[in-house]
Amino acid sequence: METIDFAQPDIFAQTAFYMFLGIFGRYVLIAALFYYLFKVKYQAYFQPREVNLRPRRPEQHWREIGFSFITSVIFAVVGTAMVVLWQKGYTKIYTDFSQYSILWFVFSIGLVLFLHETYYYWLHRWMHLPKVYKWVHKAHHDSITTSAWTSFSFHPTESILQALVLPALTFVIPLHYSAIVVILLIMTTTSVINHLNTELYPRDFHRHWFGKWWIGATHHSLHHSQFKYNYGLYFTFWDKWGKTESPDYDKLFDKKTSQVGESA
Repeated sequence: METIDFAQPDIFAQTAFYMFLGIFGRYVLIAALFYYLFKVKYQAYFQPREVNLRPRRPEQHWREIGFSFITSVIFAVVGTAMVVLWQKGYTKIYTDFSQYSILWFVFSIGLVLFLHETYYYWLHRWMHLPKVYKWVHKAHHDSITTSAWTSFSFHPTESILQALVLPALTFVIPLHYSAIVVILLIMTTTSVINHLNTELYPRDFHRHWFGKWWIGATHHSLHHSQFKYNYGLYFTFWDKWGKTESPDYDKLFDKKTSQVGESA
């Protein structure tokens, strides 16, 4: 890859196009898989775990996919720019696995998730300010009852704000390129799970030593229905520390996980 000049306009455009196919394809593949498994094939089994029971508008899927298409274009352009910056030596992305220890490899993923969580929590609260909300975040909240397809449905301005954090972190944190791939897969998969509107995690998971810090569909669905709570992305710790976790969360999680295959 070092022999390819990604800054050349034609190569930049080609790279961005292939990156778009990867990003949008990843979104469609994971969203479609979860939608099929939990809304079609095993719908009867998981229906009691649906969190928000408001009906979705028929056109909502297509609106969400349309916004997700634009989001994927923006992510691809920013991602290609990150490749250019790596090639020019501005980032700390490394390709030789032996350059850092396996312990650092694992730790770097956790560190990025923590910093991304911190950035997004405060960005999310800012986007809910009345003067900001309608211009930046309303497009995402038009999906009051969410689904797997909601996971990438953002206004372009919000997409840009979300796309910048990972490239910015590569300027200061050494990351193996495969660690970036892992982080992106975690981002997409957790986003789909959190927007699925069906609680997948087991009973009492929210009381488990790990589960009480981990966000699932019940936690995030309350954000879409109540607006003023549950701003987290992956973890609940900022909501707990900032006293913005919904007081209805524990009760609703218990209700949705107490029975499976029966009416809740």
